[in-house]
Amino acid sequence: MVEQRIQQQFIDSADLTYQWAQTLARPVMDALQALLACVTGGGKVLVCGNGASGALAQYMTTLLVGGMERPRPELPALSLSADAATLTAVARRGEFADVFAAQVRALGAAGDVLLVLTSKGDTANLVRAAQAAHERDMVVVALTGRGGGELARMLRETDVHVGVPQEGVAHIHEAHQLVLHALCDGLDIELLGEEEMAE
Repeated sequence: MVEQRIQQQFIDSADLTYQWAQTLARPVMDALQALLACVTGGGKVLVCGNGASGALAQYMTTLLVGGMERPRPELPALSLSADAATLTAVARRGEFADVFAAQVRALGAAGDVLLVLTSKGDTANLVRAAQAAHERDMVVVALTGRGGGELARMLRETDVHVGVPQEGVAHIHEAHQLVLHALCDGLDIELLGEEEMAE
């Protein structure tokens, strides 16, 4: 019984991934162009999320700075979710909802990108981070699920929304990780060219 359920999870994930390919290809391409313009223009990528999305934010900065599968120069990226000392220092001022926005105001500049990962899109600290990015004339790239919530509604025409059409949190995280891989692979192709196939 449990083994069948495990098998079904793989099957469901494969089916959903196939569906996402058509829905998400264009917004992921738009997100790639925003990241490419940022890193080639001397900007940096600030990434944030809460909980598991925070872990994915750290993962993305790892891929940008350290590379994915091909050796390339490091790309400037910083996870706003990773520094516990900074998070708690801002939170102790009495406003946990400002933990990411304070870092965006301190570190962000025009030409930078704020990449936000969230399964829902209504969390105050992420919405405030996007507001702070707008104040800095930064582009916001939002990876969401469940329609994107308040975060999706506040995005500007120059921002990018990659909204996974899913309700289940686990599947949203799966899609977000796949999107991050596609973005990093796309950056590698744009910066390094197509990789020659081994014969």
